Amino acid sequence: MPDHPMMTLRKPILTIIVAATRSMGIGLQGSLPWQGLKNEMAYFARVTSTSPGLGEVNAVVMGRKTWQSIPPRFRPLKNRVNVVISRNPAADLGSSGAQLCGPHVVGSLEAAVELLGGEFSTESSGGADSEGRKLRIGKIFIIGGAEVYKAALSLPETRRILLTSIRSDMDCDTFFPLDLHDQQQGDGTPGGTESGRWVEMSQDELEAFAGVKVPRGVQLEANIQYEFTMYERVDAGVSSATS
Repeated sequence: MPDHPMMTLRKPILTIIVAATRSMGIGLQGSLPWQGLKNEMAYFARVTSTSPGLGEVNAVVMGRKTWQSIPPRFRPLKNRVNVVISRNPAADLGSSGAQLCGPHVVGSLEAAVELLGGEFSTESSGGADSEGRKLRIGKIFIIGGAEVYKAALSLPETRRILLTSIRSDMDCDTFFPLDLHDQQQGDGTPGGTESGRWVEMSQDELEAFAGVKVPRGVQLEANIQYEFTMYERVDAGVSSATS
């Protein structure tokens, strides 16, 4: 019996978080095109795990390949509800969906949104929390891969993109499906389609959303320059929200 009871369903707000090159490259042969960006990875961990308030926990939603690309010792990503989208929801991805962090396996992004749309309750395996924990989902982050990003961009619930902009081009075979730099889709159509138009926000607004201090300006690490940015969707018929 699945341990995914929910109460008080609501429309969640989705945030994409991604690191990409100038040409929006995000992957190479199933891995990152760059190495050694420890501070960038620390930023990802801080932002995705910092929940808005007490009694809330953030969630990260990813595809099966992204899940399997995470070293086993680091998964599930701690202090976050891990939701994995798989064409085979019955697949054993390790760990138990009965634990708060998961992984909780679903068949589609829409199913993930439904799962995370209310109060989240799981039964623990024993100890002090033997009666289970009930936490409201705070922020929901879409963390990849490309097909999951594409699906997220088609949903009106997706309101923000946190982009780590890598200021160089590298060999990539996987790309983010929207070019934020010139607001064009991968097929050359304008970014102002049903996905709306995306506007870069200020660093103050990025920090206000993240709830943590964010390094400002161009960062240099492992001979790679990058910058932390945030985009918000406009003209999509849905007003922005802070959750």
